[in-house]
Amino acid sequence: MGKGKGFGKVIFFGEHFSVYSIPVIAMALSATAEAEVFPTPARGWEIRDDRQESKGYKEEKKMMQIESLERVFSYLKFRPEGLRIHLGGDLPAMSGIGATGASSVAIVRALADEFRLSLTEDEVNAAAYQAEIAYHGPKTSGIDNTVSTYGGIIYLIRGTPNVVKKFRLKKPVEIVIGDTGIVANTKLMLDKFAQKKKDYPDRYQKMMGEAQQLTTQALEKVKDFDLEEIGRLMNKNHALLKEAEISCPELDFLVDLCRREGALGAKLTGGGGGGCMLALTPGKALQEKVAGAIEREGFQAIRTMVGIN
Repeated sequence: MGKGKGFGKVIFFGEHFSVYSIPVIAMALSATAEAEVFPTPARGWEIRDDRQESKGYKEEKKMMQIESLERVFSYLKFRPEGLRIHLGGDLPAMSGIGATGASSVAIVRALADEFRLSLTEDEVNAAAYQAEIAYHGPKTSGIDNTVSTYGGIIYLIRGTPNVVKKFRLKKPVEIVIGDTGIVANTKLMLDKFAQKKKDYPDRYQKMMGEAQQLTTQALEKVKDFDLEEIGRLMNKNHALLKEAEISCPELDFLVDLCRREGALGAKLTGGGGGGCMLALTPGKALQEKVAGAIEREGFQAIRTMVGIN
């Protein structure tokens, strides 16, 4: 039996803009996906997924998951005839927190462990990127699998090759993730964004410039561990994503709720159109206050930390 893990992630700055070479900043969560692989005498692949999920998430991603495995095996130039995969861990299967990237990294690591593939961390990341194309399409920036592989903080500019810088927070910080319960389709949201950008080039070009400036400012505040300013910039980032029509009423409701409860900043994270939002809530007391408010409104809240190495 081979075993592997991958970090969950949240995007603090960048989101869809990163597809067009605008910098993106994402941080690893303390929650992880875990994979175990078992060779079997029977031909074919069997997947048992025991992760907690947003309703309908696993079914929605089922065919993408099969395609992701095909892409991994093609990249590795390795294909076991019979394989059983068991997915678990404390990272829920839901949109916006890197669930596919984390599970892809975990599976690649488990395959390497079981079949002695001797992969470097960069090779693990590259294989998981191929898996992510199945979920996000060829426009994906690769930020999810990169954070899931290396942990910490990743600053990425998409290109050939990607520009990747790795950082560490001064110390881990408590956050709250609120789940809308809506399973988001990142491929569709990226396509929608691309069409809007084509239809309204001047408007979206202006937003691209604002996103670039925001992420540049945010990077310095992350390095300085200036949580108050990071929170303020998160709020500006959400306003920009809302203007770009990436948010939805449920996300906006949760973002506003968390800010009223004292979060330093709150915004959607990931593909938008549903999925999750995040709130910056340093300290256990503030984290619990914000998480409790989300739960009283009937939504799921995840208490976790960012800046995990």
